[in-house]
Amino acid sequence: MNLSDFYYELPKELIAQDPIEKRDNSKLLVLKKETGEILHKHFFDIVDFLDAGDVLVLNDTKVIPARLIGKICDKDSLCEIFLVKRIDENKWECLVKPGKKLKVGTKVVFGNNNLFAEIIKIYEDGNRQVLFKYEGIFEEILDSLGETPLPPYILHKLKDKDRYQTVFAKNFGSVAAPTAGLHFTNELLDKIKNKKINISYITLHVSLGTFRPVKCENILEHKMHSEFAIISRESADLINTAKINNKKIFCVGTTSCRTIESFSYFDNDKNLYQIKPGERETDIFIYPGYKFKMMDALITNFHLPESTLIMLVSAFAGREKVLNAYSEAIKNKYRFFSFGDACLII
Repeated sequence: MNLSDFYYELPKELIAQDPIEKRDNSKLLVLKKETGEILHKHFFDIVDFLDAGDVLVLNDTKVIPARLIGKICDKDSLCEIFLVKRIDENKWECLVKPGKKLKVGTKVVFGNNNLFAEIIKIYEDGNRQVLFKYEGIFEEILDSLGETPLPPYILHKLKDKDRYQTVFAKNFGSVAAPTAGLHFTNELLDKIKNKKINISYITLHVSLGTFRPVKCENILEHKMHSEFAIISRESADLINTAKINNKKIFCVGTTSCRTIESFSYFDNDKNLYQIKPGERETDIFIYPGYKFKMMDALITNFHLPESTLIMLVSAFAGREKVLNAYSEAIKNKYRFFSFGDACLII
């Protein structure tokens, strides 16, 4: 299976540079995966496609202001430390610039001497393990000193940083938003609950690995970076009960999909797949040929060409149907990528 099989041409003007004024007013392309039929809706219509007893799976991770600019101690030079993944309470795996100056033992100070960092390890890929020292609550210090990173294809400065958070963001830890969730408003979620549709909150802390470009022509050679995920007993029970009762599981975003597929197992007593609650790393790579165990429908954005995300979507709906849907979206001037419009695959 070749990387070029997942390429498509996208006019640059269709890359959304700013979030739409009202989250749920974005366009919604509905793709029926069995027939390839396409419908054009708005995101607030999503409630019409779910039935009572179905489960909507939302990733409640919260984006951190991961980019820190600091001063190298004993030197009159600045550096950047970009938080990638939390290792424990005070240690993070980070990207750094300039790498040549940030050797093991190098110390960095941020702000008015209220946050310090020390490089304690260099990984094979050049990332650093960084030990942070501070007084107070790390999240609050980071919120005051850090900058929320946006994908490189977004060239505009974000006026309201809350627009790169979902309205249900709760668990601190992602370096990028689970963007399919950005379309939901609290009012829309209330409509969903009032229709007796269950909401299962899971957590997957999105790392840069999710967006790492696939560089090998044979996609089977691509190695996914691992990401930390959590499914509570309560959330697992909602999904498992729905499966037993033959109700549908709607995943919001590829992160929710990858999480529940990673935590699935075959229950011999019930003769069907179920979710096992817990917390662990996952590096699942879903591409065409994968047999989905838990997900019945996917709500997602339009993804970059040749990305692992469009491969996942193609695994679910079929590559040709997905590329045809993308072509239709381009013809109809849909907005693409993080701040863009949405797609429902049922």
